Formats: sequence, structure tokens, C-alpha cells
Amino acid sequence: MSTATIARPPGPRNYIPFQALLQFRKRAPDYLQQLTREYGDVVYFRMGTQDIHFVNDPDVIKDVLVTSQTKFRKSRMLQRAKALLGEGLLTSEGATHLRQRRLAQPAFHRDRLRNYGQSMVEYAVRSRGRWQDGQTLDVAGEMMRLTLAVVAKTLFNADVDHEAVDIGESLVVVLGLFETVLLPFSEYLEKLPIPAVKRFERARSRLDQTIYRIIAERRKSPGDHGDLLSMLLMAQDEDGSGGMSDVQVRDEALTIFLAGHETTAVALTWTLYLLSQNPEIEARLHCELDKALGGRLPTVEDLPALKYVEQVFAEGMRLYPPAWAIGRMVTERYVMPTAEKWELEPGSIVLMSPYVTHRDARYFEEPEKFDPDRWLPERADQRPKFSFFPFGGGTRVCIGERFAWMEGVLLLAVIAQRWKFKLAPDQVVEKRALLTLRPKHGMRMQVEAR
Repeated sequence: MSTATIARPPGPRNYIPFQALLQFRKRAPDYLQQLTREYGDVVYFRMGTQDIHFVNDPDVIKDVLVTSQTKFRKSRMLQRAKALLGEGLLTSEGATHLRQRRLAQPAFHRDRLRNYGQSMVEYAVRSRGRWQDGQTLDVAGEMMRLTLAVVAKTLFNADVDHEAVDIGESLVVVLGLFETVLLPFSEYLEKLPIPAVKRFERARSRLDQTIYRIIAERRKSPGDHGDLLSMLLMAQDEDGSGGMSDVQVRDEALTIFLAGHETTAVALTWTLYLLSQNPEIEARLHCELDKALGGRLPTVEDLPALKYVEQVFAEGMRLYPPAWAIGRMVTERYVMPTAEKWELEPGSIVLMSPYVTHRDARYFEEPEKFDPDRWLPERADQRPKFSFFPFGGGTRVCIGERFAWMEGVLLLAVIAQRWKFKLAPDQVVEKRALLTLRPKHGMRMQVEAR
């Protein structure tokens, strides 16, 4: 069937070449939210030369991510991310991805997670101990430094606290790649000796320096250290003929290293911002912490008693999901399970946005309101499963989902035990949609001792 004969879902007309692309780059989450308000739950538009089908229906989202997932692969953005991540868990496909996931999965089993909890608390105590009453901090930077230290220690048994500033600056540069990725012909731009490309290459080299150093140190003391890196280094091919090369380990380690701290840091930053704007919720959070912990530090065993902390963290991720958009490229003919039975040809992109779906009034009453009580079981159980999907779904669901939930609750608990936060008077709060939904201007806040 030719492309010309396929009926398209409703959507905007681009009277100016690359109009949708320009709008998307300028204000992506808000642009997608506007599209679904104007055209419905399935919207067609062209972004540059690419056919995009934006979906805001939980049933279709489930079909794409779970039921019909074999008809899709990762979309352009993550394919282009191989320039940084190589063939890591986030970018690989098919049998390679399944093998890599199988090798890494044991690092996230329940018993291992329990052991990670103590390190999470220890590093949170170290972070909160650096702050002083009345001090103004960039909370976004502080959370990046904290979660970077946590993931390095728990998954790689390494201490990178002294390198945190350099690594953080490098991350800002490499994540800027994902703005360039959406430009037409970006694969050719990246080969030119222009300043942006040179900055990216220097930043990638800086990150590689840290990862290869950690790998080299571990190869000198092989064995199971109880972390992900041990499993990667001990992994053998299925016929037992050999292990992973340093390059293969690097790709996996860097992927987990970046994804494992960036997303949680962003989620914590937005959650602390939301608490600063809702003092009654902040007070209730403090009340639960005082009652459940009595002034002592939390442990993994305390998690069942920290339900409101978990609800607060969940609500922060609802309003500001770190992975704000998920894309899939059609690999074979796909018919959407909608009344119209829209047909998509191979090469088309299905785009889904947790940011947009999480703010849909059909599933979340007063969607712009910060309301942790919407996560009480009697309310949460009434919603479609894929009305809330901050970690994706299907076989490509985030491998560290349980790790992230535990980390978010424990770090939030340790920090809120001792400090309250007040937004700096001159702080402008705007979103910047890169690979994650970062605060565009950081998040300067004043800390107040409880």
C-alpha cells in the first residue's frame, strides 16, 4: 500500500518547512500537550522528514509498549545516542538487548537491593551534612552529585565523590547532544569539526576516563563484589568461551552510570521544589518521618512505614516525569487498536509522553495540583495502568525501577528529616526537555533547619 493512500489521524498542518520541529525543540512537553488538547488522543504530524504519531491513550500505549512490542524498536533519539552509549542496555535491540538484560538483572534482585539501601542512606547523610542553615544551594546540582555517588558505590563499588563536579559538567555537555539529535541530518553535523562536536568529544572522553579507570581497578581484584560491575566482568558467552571486552563493559557501565543517577536526581529536584510550594504537604511528610523513625536514620525495613514519603515521590514523578517522552519506531505494519484502526508503515514513529498523560484530567482529577493522596490505593487502583508510566513498560521497562523507587524514598526521607526548602526569590522555574526533564535554570533553594 502506498503512503499516499493511508488515512492519517488529525493533526497540525505545517505551512512553514520544519515548523513542527521548531515548535518541538522550543517547548516539547507543552507542544505535545497542546496537540492532544486540539486534536485528540492520536495526533499525526511531520517533524522534519519523519512521520510522527503522538499517542495519549493508555490502552494504545500499553499495546505499543507491551502487547505489540515486537513490532517496534527504539526511536531515532536513542539510536543516535549510540554516539555516547555504544551498544548498551538502553540502545541495543533484539537478542543483544535480551542477553544484556539477563546478565544485568541479578544486580537488581531483592536481596541485592537490600544491601544497596545502607549505602544510599550513608551518602544522603554525607550530603545533608555539608549544608548550613540559611544557605542557598542549587538543589539540582546537589541531587546530581548525591545520586552519582550512590550509583557509583552501589552498582560499581567505587567512590567518585571527588570527581562529581567534573562528571556533572561533562554530563551537561553530552546530554546537550539530544537537542542536536532532532535536527535534520544531525548524523552528518556530528562529523564536522565544529565547537559543539569538539565539546561533546571532550566530555565523552572525560566520562570514559572514569569508567575505564573503575573497570581497570576491578579487573585487578576479580570476583563477586556484590555489584553490577562484578556481574558484567564475570559474564561469559553462552558457550562459556569468553567474557565481555572492556568496550562492552564500558557501554553497559556508562549506560547504567548515567541513567541510574540522572533520572532519580531530576525526580528528587522537582519533588523538593513541589514540597517548597506546598507547606502543608511538607509538614505532613515531616510528621510521618518523625513518627516512623523517631529521629533515627531510615533503613530498608522502614520502607513500609514511609507510605506518605512514597506517595510524595510518586506525585513528583507524575507532574515531572524524568523520562518525559518515549518513542518507538515501527518495524512492520502496525494497526492501532482504536476505533479508526489507524495503519502505520515501517519507519513511522509512535511517540508517547508520560508528562502529557500524567496531566490528563480523565485520569487525574485537578491534574496540575500536587496531591500525594491521589496515590492512596483506593484512588490509584481506579486508573488505567498506563495512565502512569514513568519507567516505560514491556520487556524494555527500566531495569532499575525498584532501585529508583527505593533510592527516591530513602534519600527524600534522610534529607527531609533535617531540612526544609524555600525557593530562592530570583529563581526562574522552567523545564528543559533533554533526555530527561531537567529544570532549565537549575533549582536554587534556601535550606532551613527543622
